[in-house]
Amino acid sequence: MMSIPTLLSMAAFALVASISPGPVNLVCMSTGTRYNPGSGLKFVSGATTGFIALFLAIGFGLHTILANVPGFAVWLRGAGIVFLLYLSFLLVRDNGRIRETSSGAAPGFITGAAMQWLNPKAWLASASGIGAYIPEPNLQQVLLFALVYAPICWLSLASWVYAGVYLRRQISNPAILRYLNRGLALLLAASCLFLVFG
Repeated sequence: MMSIPTLLSMAAFALVASISPGPVNLVCMSTGTRYNPGSGLKFVSGATTGFIALFLAIGFGLHTILANVPGFAVWLRGAGIVFLLYLSFLLVRDNGRIRETSSGAAPGFITGAAMQWLNPKAWLASASGIGAYIPEPNLQQVLLFALVYAPICWLSLASWVYAGVYLRRQISNPAILRYLNRGLALLLAASCLFLVFG
């Protein structure tokens, strides 16, 4: 059984990895500015589920297996870039008008889950967390770490949605929201540079 200090350290790692800016966090914020909070929380739930599934897969050895597949890292980087550019394009096209009800255009559960599997930050957070806290394969410890990680990840991403909701309330002018969305799109597209040169 892990000690309390180790569990607290895991929780701190999960918080820093989850709440720090990244592609998923930016989409959470843009969803908060464009749709009602319920739509954003569907995306958050999908992103959390996708991340925990990825975390468990890496904890059970997926990363080690895929590291030996020729070209896997290049494929992951390329798929991530295409997906991020697509999401940036959707943000640029947005007209800045606020949807009071859920819309089919809002990124949902499946988008959130898929995005984590294409997000190099999620792979890095999973691999480095597992490597730092569970150097030897241990099913019970991987599951325990995932249980610590899941609520922290969900709450961290939800805070980005509500940051977007707050911005929307402060800036209700569609023209200003269009500029905000385009700024977020630019940041999302710029994160591709880290994938290319990182």
